[in-house]
Order: sequence, then structure tokens, then C-alpha cells
Amino acid sequence: MNRPSWDEYFLRITEEVAKRSTCLRRQVGAILVRDKRILTTGYNGAPRGLAHCEDVGCLRERKNVPSGERQELCRGLHAEMNAFLQAASFGISTEQSTLYATVYPCSLCAKMAVNAGVVRIVTAGNYPDELAKEILTEARIKVDVITGDEGGA
Repeated sequence: MNRPSWDEYFLRITEEVAKRSTCLRRQVGAILVRDKRILTTGYNGAPRGLAHCEDVGCLRERKNVPSGERQELCRGLHAEMNAFLQAASFGISTEQSTLYATVYPCSLCAKMAVNAGVVRIVTAGNYPDELAKEILTEARIKVDVITGDEGGA
């Protein structure tokens, strides 16, 4: 039997969550976990009730914005943001949680993770935002990048 580690298990769930994304550039999924229990999920896409990029086109593409830059020039919210907002909407504490995400958080999401009380981030991929790495290092949030068949128990 090839049972996945907890990290592998939760990262696989983020991949499934990402399939709900309506972003034309990158599908991202995130979940917040505490005590091996999922608190919330989030994927990247337009705010509630607004047209999705798959329907109206990508603002970032039209403006030639490179990945990792000018995150404010986007109709969508990041997956991590949506996971935090879902927790806030339902009164779920995110203190002492672990954030699992298909991609390394950007600097905006890193700052949110700090203030949300996240103590660890597990991600399956990188993102070109050095400020995010500096913020998470300074905040002493442990970050594990897991690729392939790796994973901790």
C-alpha cells in the first residue's frame, strides 16, 4: 500500500480545489488546515457576483504584466486570499494553521498569512516574488516546498 503522507494528501486536495479556478493564466488552489482537519479552501478567481476572466478576458494579458509583478492589476483574488476570506465569513480561526497551496504565496498573500496566524506553509511550486520569501522568513513561518513523491508525515 502506498499511503500518502499528510502533506502529500493535503497538496493533492489543493490540486483538486485549483480546478475550480477561472483564471486564464494559472489555476491555483489553497487550503487551511489545523490538526489534520481542513478549515477552508480557496481558488483564484473573480470576486463573488462579478464576471470571471474566462468570460471577459485577462486584464494582465491585455496589459502585458509579467508573472509575479503588479498583483493589483487583476480582476481575481488569489486562492490564499479566498481561503482566508472564507474563514472570516464563517468565523473560523486560522491561528496555528498550515496553509497548503499549489504555488508559493505572493507577497500580498504572505502578509495575510502572517496576520492570519499561519505557522507553516506547504507548497508544490515556486513563484517569482522575493519579497514574499523575505516576509515569511522574517515572520518565522516555516515553508516547505514539496515536489514529486516527497512529503512529511
